Amino acid sequence: MTHPARHVPPVARNGLSILDVFACAGGAGMGYHLAGFDVTAIDIQPQPHNPFPFIRADALDALADRTFLAGFDAIHASPPCQAYTLAQRIRGNTHPDLIAPVRALLQASGLPYVIENVPGAPLHNPVTLCGAMFPGLRVYRHREFETSHPVPAPAHPAHAAPLRKMGRPPQPGEFVHVVGNFSGVDYAREAMDIAWMTRDELREAIPPAYTLHIGTALADALTAGEVAA
Repeated sequence: MTHPARHVPPVARNGLSILDVFACAGGAGMGYHLAGFDVTAIDIQPQPHNPFPFIRADALDALADRTFLAGFDAIHASPPCQAYTLAQRIRGNTHPDLIAPVRALLQASGLPYVIENVPGAPLHNPVTLCGAMFPGLRVYRHREFETSHPVPAPAHPAHAAPLRKMGRPPQPGEFVHVVGNFSGVDYAREAMDIAWMTRDELREAIPPAYTLHIGTALADALTAGEVAA
């Protein structure tokens, strides 16, 4: 399979670096890259399609290593969301709740940070982002972001576009559910503006537009000295 976006698009660099932990295939990292950050990715599983410099390691171990973290200006963390999703709770499945320990390590690092997760996760004063806020996306895919720096929330338009039910082939212009055994992988790549991921990777990803928005606010805050680097 060809993954064209693995050729990371050139952007103007801002001299800042960010560590992306629980990075998966790099949806969040791509948004920070587009905001001008140099991105380093960490995940405990191999991520052959992640387009950024990659370290296979346990995220909690990495976040506890102050010497290692000293090389970065900020940290993004996307702990596994299964503990907070309705589908998993309905099924009675249990999963580790990593947000509290991740937050403690991030705060102890002294670096600006972002924690991303699903609605219902125990985040502090999160900003909610939705695909309807970003022209060109065709997923709603609400995600919440706890940040150590101010982030403005874009206007949240009504969900007016038709939403194709899961499992049915999408039609042009429709919004789609990129979950489960969804139909139309190529359409989902376009809908999320992610060209390089497999079906399984898309299910776990966030559109780069979300972290482009978060990262732009973070870069502005760091440049203005509003948060410590």
